[in-house]
Amino acid sequence: MYLGIDIGGTKTLVAVLSKAGKVVESAKFPTPEKYSNFLLELAHTVHHLEHREFQAAAVAAPGRIDHKRGVVLDLGNLPWHNEQVQADCEKIVKCPVVLENDAKLAGLGEALLHPDAQTALYVTVSTGIGTGVVRDGRLDATLSNMEGGHMLLPFKGKLTKWESFASGKAIYNHFGKKAVDIHDEASWRYVARNLAPGFFQMIAIVQPDLIIIGGSIGSYFDRYGAYLEEELNKLEVPMVPIPRIVQAQRPEEAVIYGCHALIEQTFPHHAASA
Repeated sequence: MYLGIDIGGTKTLVAVLSKAGKVVESAKFPTPEKYSNFLLELAHTVHHLEHREFQAAAVAAPGRIDHKRGVVLDLGNLPWHNEQVQADCEKIVKCPVVLENDAKLAGLGEALLHPDAQTALYVTVSTGIGTGVVRDGRLDATLSNMEGGHMLLPFKGKLTKWESFASGKAIYNHFGKKAVDIHDEASWRYVARNLAPGFFQMIAIVQPDLIIIGGSIGSYFDRYGAYLEEELNKLEVPMVPIPRIVQAQRPEEAVIYGCHALIEQTFPHHAASA
């Protein structure tokens, strides 16, 4: 069995996965702000799982990661700094652990559903905006710490972080309601106009042949997808063609499926014997 641990700003999901990638057991707990309390909650949760023998595990964290040392440098929504997440989790789950950014893992989990795409750009639009690039079925190591949501773009006359005016939080702040409650065309056109500049910059840099949109706002792609494509087509130039854009197929479980894929790619000897 494998173990996937998806650390979120509000909750943590622990999922036991078969070699075939099926979730056979899962549990959640509120993510404590204090790192030491998180370790205690994780240990408690793992101890009470029906399955407790793991060949390998992957941990997804929403922040900056030192991949060589397995350290979470900073998290966007939690006051964790320079935490030895990989080593600490290995002590708890008693198996090799690989650590990765959650948006990158979600991108990996979704990109593998599109084997025809050589380069896939994954963008999760939720409270903030996260990005990941998958080339030939693997995370692009050269862009392992890419934070597209933090790009500075012109907005109302000044340079502003993309996620500050285009994320789910920004949508709520502007309209005073969540995306689920927005149904009119004018509002979604406004959302598409704010999303488009960031997507275009990412397209220009990455040159993907597929874009996958996930996260809570990704769930409403049918409401604004056509408007986003319309806005991007206005920006298109010969050197920057606009690729196909699709909605994430498994937005709620994408990170966990990414954990499974990364385990198999990182620990092939365990995968072969699982």
